[in-house]
Amino acid sequence: MKELKGLSDLLETARSILPLVFTLIFFQLVILKKPIENVKEFSIGLLLSIFGLHLFLKGISMSIFPLGDSVGENLVVLERKWLIIIITFVIGVFSTLVEPALKALALEVEEISIGAISNRILVYAVAIGVGTGMSIGVYKTLNNIPYIKVVLPLILLITVLIYFSPEEFISIAMDSASATTGPVNVPLITALSVGLAKILEGVDPLLFGFGTVGLTSIGVVISVLVLGILTRI
Repeated sequence: MKELKGLSDLLETARSILPLVFTLIFFQLVILKKPIENVKEFSIGLLLSIFGLHLFLKGISMSIFPLGDSVGENLVVLERKWLIIIITFVIGVFSTLVEPALKALALEVEEISIGAISNRILVYAVAIGVGTGMSIGVYKTLNNIPYIKVVLPLILLITVLIYFSPEEFISIAMDSASATTGPVNVPLITALSVGLAKILEGVDPLLFGFGTVGLTSIGVVISVLVLGILTRI
């Protein structure tokens, strides 16, 4: 039975990848009329991507999801709210440092800027933004604060920072926010937030367990814009 379940999950992963692959092949061969270079390597790479994504998703569901959920549920044993907020900040920072999409973006930014914007500085700035956004989300959940009272001031702050930040950092900030919503951060932050909301009295997990990922993206935009202002100074 387990073998059949594993095979079914693998086929489900393949069904999610193959439509994109077939679409690209169609455009390459029919529309652009260009051959696929090294068909053997392409085929092996496709198989590896299917098995790799399957194993990654399986590993996430077996490790990060239950662990993050457990950490979120047990954070309430720490009676000091400020300590819970600090812990979530640290988790947010370290989870971002291993986010592959962010590293790829930071290296691209460093290359295009000819080293003017260091990839390490950008990664750490983004990590701080994620940690800050995650802390704000947890603070909102702990105190049962409506989203509008949290998001609106942050949006206004971003509007002000855009006015003072160099133009190139505005674009980088937007892309950096998207790069953090990757395969490491999203499962961990969601599981931790939902786990925390489920255990708190008088808190609806559906209303307060979700949304923290969005707040981390807002935090990233703010942190990168601040970095841009500091480089100008």
